[in-house]
Amino acid sequence: MSRLLVLLLTLTVLTAAAQEKQAANEKESRALQSALAETSNSPAEIIRTLEKHLATYADSAQKDEIIRVLAKSAVEIGDKKRIIKYGEMALASNMDQPQLLERVATTLLESGDKESAERAVKYSKKFEEILRSLEREGPSSKRGRAQILEEMDRALGRSLVLQAWANGNMGNADEAVALSRKAWDQYQSAETARELARWLEKSGQTQEAIKWYAAAFAARDSKNTEALRSADRDRLGALYRKEHNGSEAGLGDLVLQAWDQSAANASTRAVLQKRRDPNSGASHPMEFTLSGVEGPPLALASLRGKVLVLDFWATWCGPCRVQHPLYEKVREKFKDRDDVVFLNIDTDEDTSLVPGFLEQNNWNKKVYFEDGLGGFLRVSSIPTTVIIGKDGQIFTRMNGFVPDRFVDLLTERIREALSSSGT
Repeated sequence: MSRLLVLLLTLTVLTAAAQEKQAANEKESRALQSALAETSNSPAEIIRTLEKHLATYADSAQKDEIIRVLAKSAVEIGDKKRIIKYGEMALASNMDQPQLLERVATTLLESGDKESAERAVKYSKKFEEILRSLEREGPSSKRGRAQILEEMDRALGRSLVLQAWANGNMGNADEAVALSRKAWDQYQSAETARELARWLEKSGQTQEAIKWYAAAFAARDSKNTEALRSADRDRLGALYRKEHNGSEAGLGDLVLQAWDQSAANASTRAVLQKRRDPNSGASHPMEFTLSGVEGPPLALASLRGKVLVLDFWATWCGPCRVQHPLYEKVREKFKDRDDVVFLNIDTDEDTSLVPGFLEQNNWNKKVYFEDGLGGFLRVSSIPTTVIIGKDGQIFTRMNGFVPDRFVDLLTERIREALSSSGT
C-alpha cells in the first residue's frame, strides 16, 4: 500500500473520529441544557442535576466547569461535605480562586482533625499568596480605594487566622500563636484577637489570653456578631474567675482598658484610611478632594460660597462628546463671574486613558477625577450635571441632556442658583 493511500486512510479515520466526538459533545450539551432548564436556579437542584449528569457523562468535555459550578452551589447552601469534595477538585485544576480557597480551608479546619488541617494549610497559604499579589498591584480604580484596601487587609488577616488555626489543629500551638499575632498586626478585628486568645489559652498563657479575649469582646468591628461577642464575654469571664479564685473583681477595669484601646485602634485605622483616600469617611459633597489630570488636588471646601457646576462624563461616552461643546457655550456665558465654577469630572475606571483623550480631542486639560464623588452623589448615568449652590447644598441635577435645549436650560438653572443666594 502506498504512503499516500495510508495517509488518506488515516486522515479519513481521524476525521470520522473527530466528527463522532463533536456529535457526542453536542448531544451531551443538549442534555445538560435541558436538565438545567428544569432546576429553577436552585443550588440544591443544580447539584442533583449536575451529579446525575456526571454519572452519565463521566468524561464530559465540560467536567471542569461542571465541578466549578458544583463547588459554588455547595458553598451557597453550606453543604460542607460537597464544599470539600468539589472545592478540592476545582482547586486541583485552578488554584487561582481566592474565595473558594478560603471556604475550603475553613470547612476542612472545622472538622478539627490533623489530616484535614494539613490540607487546609496549603489552601490558606495560597489564599494569602494571591492576596499579597493583589496588594502589590493595588486597586485598578481610584473609586472606593480606601474601602478596597480595607477589605484586602481584613482578608489577609483572615488568611493568617486560617494558617494559625491549621497549625493549632496540627498541634503546633507556638506557631499558631505567632501566626495569630501576625494576623492581628495585619488587621485588628474581633476575629484576629479571638484567634490569638484561643491559642494563647491552649499554650497555657492564660493571663495573656484573658487580655486578648477582652480585646475581641471590645473590638469595634462591624462584622462581629452579638453571638460571638457574647461567647467572648463568657470565655473571658470564665478564664478570669479561674485565675482569680472565682472573683470578677478588676474585670470591669480590664474591659474598660480594652474599650479604650479599641477606640485608639479605630482612630489609627481612620487615619490610615484617610491617607489612602482623602475622601474616606466624607459625609457631604463639599468634603471631597478631587485629584486632577494636571496640577494639585482640589478641595471642594475651598470653593464654598460659589455656585459649582459639575459635569460628569467619560472617554467612552458618545453623548458626552456631543454635549461638550454645548457645555463650553454655557461656560462662556459666565466667564466674567468668579462666583460660578465649572468642573469637568471624569468617571473612567482607567484614568490613564484620559490625558490622551483630552490631547486627541483638543479638550481643556483642567479635568478632575471623580474619586468617589460620583458614587456619593449617586451618578448612575452619564452625562450628568450637578449644580451645587453657594450654601454647599445640591441645587439641582440634570441626568442626560436634550441637545436643542441644553444650553438654555443649564444657563437658566445656573442663574436660578445664583438668584437663590441673592446674587
